[in-house]
Amino acid sequence: MIEFFLKLWYFWLLIILMFIYGLYKAKIKGFLGEKTIAVILTRLDSSKYRVINDLMLNIDGRTSQIDHVIVSNYGIFVIETKNYKGWIIGDEYSEYWTQVIYKRKEKLYNPIRQNYGHIQALKKNLQEYQEINFIPIIVFSVDCDLKVKTNADVIYSVKLLKTIKKYNIETITNDQKEAIFSRLVSLNIKEKELRSQHIDGIKKIKTDKTNQTESDICPKCGGQLILRKGKYGEFKGCSNFPKCKYILK
Repeated sequence: MIEFFLKLWYFWLLIILMFIYGLYKAKIKGFLGEKTIAVILTRLDSSKYRVINDLMLNIDGRTSQIDHVIVSNYGIFVIETKNYKGWIIGDEYSEYWTQVIYKRKEKLYNPIRQNYGHIQALKKNLQEYQEINFIPIIVFSVDCDLKVKTNADVIYSVKLLKTIKKYNIETITNDQKEAIFSRLVSLNIKEKELRSQHIDGIKKIKTDKTNQTESDICPKCGGQLILRKGKYGEFKGCSNFPKCKYILK
């Protein structure tokens, strides 16, 4: 019997690997997506574009993790990557976007808003560079179908280099570029424990928001979520409207 199992070791190894992949599928996809973008960014001219991948900064005791930052002569590019399949539906101003795969719908936090937070973290750490132009780019994998209404750069990964290169007016000197790059590299948090705490904090925020909405509590202001009637039917909105315009989607 033991000999039989030994002969099929590769089969059991495959089963184990599939099990591990199932457990960590989201993390693996996210990691591979970021690595893919990192490889694409190596094709930029290193004399004009200085790339930092997976930058984590401290802001008043909190942390902000940014997928990719490019310090260039044309501004600072702040890139948020997303690995999703199906339709991605949303607009520039809604708090959440929707992922649709067949009849299943999932919410994702508006990545434009997410990237805005990243830019504020960078500004906080680069306060002496008030005139620097920050350029946000949201990059999705080609596995999804973008149905997003926005004037912002929300693009597929295959268009990333073309999008970066359309910004061609030099606003940063070489000395400024190198100084900013060095500053951010020195501020980058590398400690595994702090990075783990950052991930745990994000999970807690998501859980708290889910619990609040399930309890009919507005996650933005703490008001009561009540049933309202709108142009397209009934929806749940905050009782503190118009001060708070949160809508449960």
